[in-house]
Amino acid sequence: MDIENEPVTVLGLGAMGAALARALLRAGHPVTVWNRTSARAEALVAEGARVAPDPAAAVAAGALTVVCLLDDAAVAAVLDPLGEDLAGATLVNLTSGTPEQARDAAARLTHLGADVLAGTIMVPTPLVGTPDALVLYSGAAGVHEEHRTTLEALGRTDYLGADPGRAALFDLGMLDVFFAGMASFLHAAAIVGRDGISGADFAPYAEQVAAILPATFRGLAADVDAASHPGDEDNLIMNAAALAHIVAASRSRGVDPAVPELVHRLAQRAIDRGHGADGFSRLVEEFAPA
Repeated sequence: MDIENEPVTVLGLGAMGAALARALLRAGHPVTVWNRTSARAEALVAEGARVAPDPAAAVAAGALTVVCLLDDAAVAAVLDPLGEDLAGATLVNLTSGTPEQARDAAARLTHLGADVLAGTIMVPTPLVGTPDALVLYSGAAGVHEEHRTTLEALGRTDYLGADPGRAALFDLGMLDVFFAGMASFLHAAAIVGRDGISGADFAPYAEQVAAILPATFRGLAADVDAASHPGDEDNLIMNAAALAHIVAASRSRGVDPAVPELVHRLAQRAIDRGHGADGFSRLVEEFAPA
């Protein structure tokens, strides 16, 4: 079989599943699809996909089956009943969930005889199949290597190791940073907005702060990994004072102070433990005490 044109099955045709199927079709792969609500397959059939009558037939049709269902419960409901029909199947589970769910799904499906690669899609649907797309994978290394050319039709592939939960772990970590960043911007926009400053006027200054974050992340990572938290350039006492100002300004403007208040509380707790002269990285121990 020409691996560049291998047949692929896509289980699940929500917005993301449909985007995956389209990316594979654009790359020239024969694509079989299945969805519990068959009407969702109609547009893809018009684009060249074939519809399978049931999950077993769908899995049998592809050399590789990409699974993108609502959640882990849906994966269990669709695939676990197939039993011995999964023996020898190659599954790439791109269903979102926790690391524990990814590990449990891989264990269940491997027990049924499938080779399982877990993954997480790190971009919105319009970017799937473009050079800007990133998909993280972990689990069966052999599946990743054998089918890498096919998987690259979906986006850049980063393999993170044999633990099936690692891709989901990185996904949640990246989303943690993403959501916190968006929440912090919106909180700041609410504060300045109370004084008549538009979000558009403030955004370029927020972007300047965001531009220094990559180097800041690398410095924090080095401190965390070394379990050393030097306060040479700034320290928690200085940080706590700035955070207190943000909390006060929030309250005086009727803006919910919960976001900066959380960080201020953690900083003050570290100070109370005698770490006031340490750097900001010390807060990792407040988030995850020994």
